[in-house]
Amino acid sequence: MILDRASGLLLHISSLPGQYGIGDIGPDAYRFADTCSRLGQTIWQVLPVVPLGFGRSPYASPSAFAGNPLLISPELLYQNGYLAAGDLDTAPHFPADRVIYGRVIRWKRLLLEKAFLRFEQMPASEPFIQFCDANNTWLDDYASFAAVKDETRGHLPWTEWPTPIATRQPEAMRSLRIKFRRGRLKHKFCQYIFRSQWSLLQARCRERGVKIVGDLPIYVAHDSSDVWAAPHYFCLNDHGRPTVVAGVPPDFFSDAGQRWGNPLYRWEKMEEEGYSWWTERLRYAFALFDAVRLDHFRGFAAYWSVPADSLTAATGCWKQGPGPAVFSRMEAALGPLPIVAENLGVITEDVVALLEQFGYPGMAVLQFAFGSDEGNEHLPHNYRANQAVYTGTHDNNTLSGWWASPRLADHERTFARRYLRAFGDPDKDISICALRALMQSAAGWVVSPVQDVLGLPESARMNVPGTTGDNWEWRMTNDQMATLQGDIGKMLLELTNKERRRATA
Repeated sequence: MILDRASGLLLHISSLPGQYGIGDIGPDAYRFADTCSRLGQTIWQVLPVVPLGFGRSPYASPSAFAGNPLLISPELLYQNGYLAAGDLDTAPHFPADRVIYGRVIRWKRLLLEKAFLRFEQMPASEPFIQFCDANNTWLDDYASFAAVKDETRGHLPWTEWPTPIATRQPEAMRSLRIKFRRGRLKHKFCQYIFRSQWSLLQARCRERGVKIVGDLPIYVAHDSSDVWAAPHYFCLNDHGRPTVVAGVPPDFFSDAGQRWGNPLYRWEKMEEEGYSWWTERLRYAFALFDAVRLDHFRGFAAYWSVPADSLTAATGCWKQGPGPAVFSRMEAALGPLPIVAENLGVITEDVVALLEQFGYPGMAVLQFAFGSDEGNEHLPHNYRANQAVYTGTHDNNTLSGWWASPRLADHERTFARRYLRAFGDPDKDISICALRALMQSAAGWVVSPVQDVLGLPESARMNVPGTTGDNWEWRMTNDQMATLQGDIGKMLLELTNKERRRATA
């Protein structure tokens, strides 16, 4: 994929403003797409839109394919006749600046149940039937998995279900489909609504010339419909539990490395079946997004394998990944892949060769630029045309938080002040100086978290890797949206036009 010269904003759907406790894919998403367009931003990058898993993380999802029902718009449900006007009035008080997940989940589940009751009373829907048929390769398993989860209130992993269901014995699966018929139908309905609403958002973005860039985690959660449905693709023991898990060695984010805990793939089994699971996963992703950021790209060249009984990732070792074979097979089936490779961390020659072979753009992050000399690849003067560059990612502190942090060494701060020409009040202007440096670079795409454009402090950070505290909760308020549309937006538009980053989406 060759990148146009363009710029955009990183804002997850859940972080959009709105009155229903969490951002969704309804009118406030349209408003943000309109705002991007007016400010000359032709890229809207989001985090994974899959259901949430452990720690409310979108990177530990119970499905690699399903959409997150929490992102369904209540307003659009009402407009489409699935809710009565009074149903929206039952919303409890939600804070404007944080997602309180427990409160949101309880209310939205009740709301979706009401919508499903109305759906059951309607005539058979041909679009719904077509959706189910078109997505049956993953939807039926996901609906069964989610329905059983409902029965146990999500507390039991699939390895602790009754053995006939856990091992998917034919008679048990037939009984499951009968016993959980209504629950399975409800989850299929929610996926149908998510996809229908998402299609409307896609259309709005295309009308406004805005590309939606998604995020595809390399791994899936162990307690997921994907692993339950195809355990032979994963490194599991006879009881279905992982023998080795994913992670990364000690790095910038953690001195002990990161033990992610996802089961690792049995790549040899995937190769035997022509990487069909990965092909279908990418096919579905490109139906949702104009391009995707492929998380942890280096894991396709070599990956960090951690014994499942280890408490940290420090005891892991490198293992050979599938290399070019998986991408060759996917490109043969799907054509050129619009992928931005997340190639951060320990990058070796085999990773570079894999990127160059397929021409996928890599990434650079300004916050990593000032710990060494001017040869640092994250410094703007070293950026390349076919590269996506960021002031920070969802895993970074905000720029203002980074600048104020004691973790930023004095020599790094001095280097950054000089390099970014932050000679005024850098505590106030660091975000503007950083954005200008990236915009003026040769990089194809410049993407900034909305928090950085607004100059927000560390309290607006989205995620702290390796922790399960208040991650994934930050939301932009209506006042902050107004600020983005005001003088700050005017500055962003002027800079975008000056640096000729108004690419056609």
